[in-house]
Amino acid sequence: MVRNNRLGYKFRRQQILVDYIVDFFCLELKLIVEIDGDYHLNKVDYDETRTLFFEELGYKVIRFTNEEIIGNGNLVYTKLLQIISEIK
Repeated sequence: MVRNNRLGYKFRRQQILVDYIVDFFCLELKLIVEIDGDYHLNKVDYDETRTLFFEELGYKVIRFTNEEIIGNGNLVYTKLLQIISEIK
């Protein structure tokens, strides 16, 4: 969904940002997209702390589950477009 500027912006995959690695990152929008698998079910506090850290730096963080992407990719794509239009 984010490859080849399909959303109109360049997203980097597995980007190092400060002391963390984020799943997808768009510098121009200051947008971080995280994809959460089952592993994250036990990391809720860690993920919340990380999200707050990035938000304090001025980044917008959006999270999707693997199930959302696999089961309803069109809805995820629509949500991403909506978020991008709100940021611009």
